Amino acid sequence: MIRRMKVKALSLQQPYANWVAEGKKTIETRKWTTKYRGDILICASQSGAGEPHGVALCLVRLVGMRPMTEADEAAGCVALYPRAQAWLIEDVRVLRRPFAVKGQLGLFNVEVPEAALECYTRERN
Repeated sequence: MIRRMKVKALSLQQPYANWVAEGKKTIETRKWTTKYRGDILICASQSGAGEPHGVALCLVRLVGMRPMTEADEAAGCVALYPRAQAWLIEDVRVLRRPFAVKGQLGLFNVEVPEAALECYTRERN
């Protein structure tokens, strides 16, 4: 019997999804907040520059949230914009085998076989 897990997911356009998986982008920014803290599956949306598209790339842990400041621009890989919220992410775990995910707006649930979430932890430079 295949054991399935439900995980929270977030779609990011490329190249931002790759930058999270690479550990380059350690703050995600949105105009909205969430009370949720914990693991989030980062998925590359169908749009944006770069590859791949429409797949889950990594798991991260959302540890906090606050209004974005200019000091967050480098970690967020984006310039400060009105109402921006800084989502503080840690513990990047890259999926050994990315799998197809149909993205949605906001945080959404994805049910996947537990084996699909096999990861490795990216070593820090």
